[in-house]
Amino acid sequence: MEAFFLTKQLPNPNEPRWRMTLRTSMPLNLSYIPIGLACGVLLHAAGFNTLLTGLVSIMVFSGGAQFMIASMLTINAPLLSIVLMLFFLELRYALLGSSLSRYLKGQSERFLLVFAVSLNDENYAVNYLKFATDKKWTPQDALQVEHYSLLFWTVSNLIGSLIGSALKINLNVVQFALTALFIYMVVMQIKERLTIIVAILAGILAVVFLTLTKSTIGLVISTLLTSFIGFLFEHYLVEKHPKSHLLYKLRHHEDTADEDEDEDSVEESGQNS
Repeated sequence: MEAFFLTKQLPNPNEPRWRMTLRTSMPLNLSYIPIGLACGVLLHAAGFNTLLTGLVSIMVFSGGAQFMIASMLTINAPLLSIVLMLFFLELRYALLGSSLSRYLKGQSERFLLVFAVSLNDENYAVNYLKFATDKKWTPQDALQVEHYSLLFWTVSNLIGSLIGSALKINLNVVQFALTALFIYMVVMQIKERLTIIVAILAGILAVVFLTLTKSTIGLVISTLLTSFIGFLFEHYLVEKHPKSHLLYKLRHHEDTADEDEDEDSVEESGQNS
């Protein structure tokens, strides 16, 4: 459906820009509703009232980060550990933002600041595709997409918080749900055998450093150490053993099909333009 909204509808020259950007972002906006509701419920169970849930939704605007906040608060993690984990988790936005920088040339620093704080993984994907396939797509259009997605996410979080306040939720169930969520996130990241080894190493080091430090700061240490080891190991294999079995794609055929479908979508969009 998202590909249909982004590539197969001919633009109406008389359509207001705000309505066009809303239509473009609607598949993303609708997908935020169930996840946002769940996130609001879990944040309330972790101790956030409705006001704080709204504030963290606007200021953080990252589903993974907000779920992690709820998870670490339910185990009484210290504030420093939560801040450090958030910092390293959100570092990816520096890379995402830099890839959009060529499309935002000439914009004011104020605009770039507002654009940066509204950026997340999903609206980045929508805007990057539009910038790459639609020459009429402007930075102002991209900012509207970000704000629409932020609005839907925040409202969903608030409604979820209200639902959570009306329901009594066992924290053991919350911890189980969050653990299942992060396992799912790990599984979705696995595209080659090396990723499995790094994930296992991360789990082992997390247990070791949690035992040594007696604090969730061990999670920060194990995350940084595992990332560094994984980077070095991957660089070594790519340089010295590029045909190593550890670099084989586990979903090669699926990825290839996705790439072909993306290429067809881009070509069709170019023809429609």
